[in-house]
Amino acid sequence: MSALFTPYRLGSLELRNRIVIAPMCQYSADDGRATDWHLIHLGNLALSGAGLLIIEATAVLPEGRISPDDLGLWSAETENALGRVVETVRRYSDMPIAIQLAHAGRKASTHTPWKGSGQIRPGEDRGWQTVAPSAIPFAEGENPPVALDHGGLAAVRDAFVEAARRSARLGFDAIQLHGAHGYLLHQFLSPLANRREDDYGGSLENRMRFPLEVFDAVHTVFPVERPVSMRVSGTDWAEGGWDLEQTIAFAKALAARGCSAIHVSSGGMTPAQKIPVGPSYQVPLARAVKAATNLPTVAVGLITGYDQAEAVIGTGDADFVALARTILYDPRWPWHAAAHLGATVKAPKQYLRSQPSRHRHLFDD
Repeated sequence: MSALFTPYRLGSLELRNRIVIAPMCQYSADDGRATDWHLIHLGNLALSGAGLLIIEATAVLPEGRISPDDLGLWSAETENALGRVVETVRRYSDMPIAIQLAHAGRKASTHTPWKGSGQIRPGEDRGWQTVAPSAIPFAEGENPPVALDHGGLAAVRDAFVEAARRSARLGFDAIQLHGAHGYLLHQFLSPLANRREDDYGGSLENRMRFPLEVFDAVHTVFPVERPVSMRVSGTDWAEGGWDLEQTIAFAKALAARGCSAIHVSSGGMTPAQKIPVGPSYQVPLARAVKAATNLPTVAVGLITGYDQAEAVIGTGDADFVALARTILYDPRWPWHAAAHLGATVKAPKQYLRSQPSRHRHLFDD
């Protein structure tokens, strides 16, 4: 039997296989509100046969958006708009759906990728003042963020809590907190962005304090049977930055607090990063975290091949593989992987007749 298509129980969730659709920003929201693009995009992915769909980084505050076009969950209007999308998708798919809650910190207020991704400075059209652990800009020449004081920290933490409550009301099956890619929670973890001299900076214990407080607060208000996980960058790929040893310490602290799973990515903290990009280049990070913590672990990063994904699961390097650009390019990747590996996959009844004769037992009954 294919390891990739072995079911897995994560908290209350029964996942049909080990394929996770990673959260991918669409930069297509209207003042934080989900649009018909999200309905088309998520509806398409929800028919793919993957085990779990994670909705893109969803800002808990307007100033926490990466761009002005990011998805948000901070108001009744944003909640209702996302609720309409999720309700419609669920009418035609029973795939479990999680949401990634996020705050971009100093990497907020940027143009969309197809407009260059550069910072939009305060005072410029659609720009705003960013916040961070310390007043250190992401890139040289950018407008620096304002360092969060204790009142600001409380406001951000409370915003994560309120977004988690909204997520529960919308019926999301799980929450993933975004602690990777140079965004706010990762900024607190990394010495490259956190130069604070209070209880939230300096030592590893102090740098972990705020992300762990956010995790605890969200975990407390989200229904106990539903998983709460975190995405992390296993390393900054930069001298003096966050690294694998610190990631393992953080993962152990999360595990002790009831974290359901950890999604191990990397990078995003500094333009000076030097990433050895190649197939499965982040899998060793996931392997090390899983070995040290025994947390259910998600591997991600240039996992494109069927046998490649099967090997990640079959060797025990990780419990799940996450697909991002791969599944945008090929939204039926799980179907094709199942056919290649001699496994089965769920398909909507409207598509059952598409099953090729050479794979006549591909679709679940």
